[in-house]
Amino acid sequence: MSIGEFASDDVRWPARDRDMESPFNRSVFSVLERIEYRVCERGEDLEAIYRLRYDSYLAAGMVREDAARMVEDRYDELPNSYRFGVYYDGVLVSTLRLHYVDSAFPVSPSSEVFGDILEPRIARGETFVDPSRFAAAAEWSKTLRVLPYVTLRLAMLACKHFYPTYCLTAIKEEHSAFYRRVFRSVPAAGVRSYPGLTVPVHLLQSSIEANLEGIIQRFPFFRSTAFERRMLFERPKKGELAPLTILPTARYFKQAA
Repeated sequence: MSIGEFASDDVRWPARDRDMESPFNRSVFSVLERIEYRVCERGEDLEAIYRLRYDSYLAAGMVREDAARMVEDRYDELPNSYRFGVYYDGVLVSTLRLHYVDSAFPVSPSSEVFGDILEPRIARGETFVDPSRFAAAAEWSKTLRVLPYVTLRLAMLACKHFYPTYCLTAIKEEHSAFYRRVFRSVPAAGVRSYPGLTVPVHLLQSSIEANLEGIIQRFPFFRSTAFERRMLFERPKKGELAPLTILPTARYFKQAA
């Protein structure tokens, strides 16, 4: 649901796979057993995901060389922004940023790049989850072939938590097939330039009401508990500490099956 470079975008998984014990689902569940999600808001965690973005995008030819060796922008600090690191056995392997867009917080990368299309829809009451800054460590994206699913699980949890009208996808054209196949995304707008990138993107969208439960049924590793979703997306109250890491809860559903 975002911009990124993953070797497994071209892997052909079964068209319909609702079996919890299918080889593909088992492989994702086995990786999830060793995954931690971290909400990154300050200090070394933020620097690490900004460096990971830069290394990933530079290798893919999506950004120009920069002495700072980090990719960050003004959207990172918006109040509706959520930045995550994905850790495998304690090692940062991928990252994803999410914005929840509504009339109270209408700004996100996609709502500005495609503002002529999305702003009137926001004014009419539509809401969006807008994932962006999807990046993975090159060595891990080749080793962990299911890493896109593990990372994009965060977008599915955001959709379950916020229940927006649509989940957006601003991506390069060649990645469209993956998002259409997995997330039932359809075209929403043509090619535009994207802030900070050297490549154009176009916009896809997936209807949450029509598609979310079907996607979760097809890919059971997208299941989650309300507790996990709260840990990821509810802001700590004043004086409370944010959770250091959040463990995926999809395995609890697998154990109960």
